[in-house]
Amino acid sequence: MIHHRFATVEGNKIFYREAGPKTAPTILLLHGFPTSSHMFRNLIPALAGRYHVIAPDLPGFGFSDTPDRKLFRYTFEGLANVIGRFTEAIGAEHYALYIFDYGAPVGLRLALAHPERVTAIISQNGNAYEEGLSDGWNPIQKYWQEPTPQNRAALRAFLTPETTRWQYLHGVQDETLIAPEARELDSALLARPGNDDIQLDLFLDYASNVALYPKFQEYFRSKRPPLLAVWARTIHFSYQMAPRPSNAIIRTPKYTSMTPATSRSKRTLRKLRRRFATS
Repeated sequence: MIHHRFATVEGNKIFYREAGPKTAPTILLLHGFPTSSHMFRNLIPALAGRYHVIAPDLPGFGFSDTPDRKLFRYTFEGLANVIGRFTEAIGAEHYALYIFDYGAPVGLRLALAHPERVTAIISQNGNAYEEGLSDGWNPIQKYWQEPTPQNRAALRAFLTPETTRWQYLHGVQDETLIAPEARELDSALLARPGNDDIQLDLFLDYASNVALYPKFQEYFRSKRPPLLAVWARTIHFSYQMAPRPSNAIIRTPKYTSMTPATSRSKRTLRKLRRRFATS
């Protein structure tokens, strides 16, 4: 059974889903853009038999409070600070991170700040390397370089229902298998008054995550957490970066890959292996 709760962090309510025995190892699920913890609604029951699962909504997303931009700076540092204090508020002292999309820089910032709390990392399409920035990031990168009102306005196309629908259906062979309520919920929450500027602020601040990539990579080398990385639709690798702690949630072979893979993906894999394996 999944419980739907709120925790108060500095006067703001953080919505979260919780399941599984509290005496079991904890997994912290961190969602991406433009969704919320709702994206994990089917994963949580699958994990809850063995793990204590916590999935919060980031501030400005889902059913968490959306503080005014005049009172709260919507940066990834700000999001990570809130989620860090959230884990403290609910008594989560140690946890494995399941990070996806926006959840990746939030989770990796938590790992930098408190590496002793992180038992393992599972990354699904979570960037810590510039090779992961596809051509789709070009308009956002242009905004980083020239944060003009014109470049900001151009990014509003990322916030439309059409773009959200594309994120759910692009590459799907049988669209009838994709239920519409998830994307409709995302679109409705994005359309709340003032939320567009929150998302545009985060687009601009994502450059701060790229600036931290070297520190994230150094964290991988120095702390060597058990790591499982998955991205795209065809590639994954897992790397046992340290002896498995007694409460770690994964046991990984040194390296595996799935085919087919593009030449670019294969090159990226080789680069990542060299980068993260070099001490």
